[in-house]
Amino acid sequence: MASRTKKKRTSGNPAKRPVIEAGPVTAGDWIGAARLRTLPLAVAPVILGTGAAQVTDRSLHWVIALACLAVAVLLQIGVNFANDYSDGIRGTDAHRVGPARLTASGRVPAKQVLITALVFFALAALAGLTIVIRTQQWWMLAVGAISIVAAWFYTGGKRPYGYNAMGELFVFVFFGLVAVLGTTWVQSFALPLEAWLAAIAAGLFACAVLLANNLRDIDQDREVGKRTLTVLIGKRATQVLFTLFALVPFGIAAFFALLLYPIAWLSLLVLLAVIPAIAIVWSYRQPRELVIALSLTSLSSLAYAGLIYWALVG
Repeated sequence: MASRTKKKRTSGNPAKRPVIEAGPVTAGDWIGAARLRTLPLAVAPVILGTGAAQVTDRSLHWVIALACLAVAVLLQIGVNFANDYSDGIRGTDAHRVGPARLTASGRVPAKQVLITALVFFALAALAGLTIVIRTQQWWMLAVGAISIVAAWFYTGGKRPYGYNAMGELFVFVFFGLVAVLGTTWVQSFALPLEAWLAAIAAGLFACAVLLANNLRDIDQDREVGKRTLTVLIGKRATQVLFTLFALVPFGIAAFFALLLYPIAWLSLLVLLAVIPAIAIVWSYRQPRELVIALSLTSLSSLAYAGLIYWALVG
């Protein structure tokens, strides 16, 4: 009888895997783990929310706006380190296509990465508390707490929703609706139509970036049992969905331009970056090419936000 060879599985516990000899961990490694290419997705909603606030209150509440920016950026970095930790201890990053992660590589103790994530979550909470104290909107403490819990359970806990095709929904809610509407509310105590439309645009950009990321890792995610939306619907449907998510914000911009804000037409210039990203998603040969599409889409969200802000306050 023919002998069967068993495929050796990589342990999900970084302590049980051999450490990759790649020299000492540097500041650059930690900066890379913070995933700076995702930060525009945190900044864009604050810009859009601030612009929407100035529709009803022409004053720029710059202290609150900067505090909102601090919350968004610190929370995003915390999420990135939390994902590094959670994916690393599960072993889902063991064969990833993108840059190596701190935990999965075994170069940094998992506990150290976890502590770093918690520190950034705490700093985000502190910045959020200053907003609540200044605005006296105490109910927003609950919103902040829910946001941190959602950030952790994206890949953390026993049943992370990012592993069960819910990532895009939560990204849309927290990077779109919560981030933009929350920023608008604490500055103007109003939620005009402009805020809702901007929130949809921000959320769709964030979902598009997540789709590009998950499309890059689709084969590895299938192998480790990570059931992202991309794994469930497949490559072609993901490409269609990415295209829709990346283009709908420009339909919203056209609505702004036709409504009251003609400067919003300038946001169509951002298509010069979005269209190449879409082309890459449809024509890529190697998964690594999708990193470029991811970066282009993320930066496009920031450029789009800046131009829409100009339209709203100009």
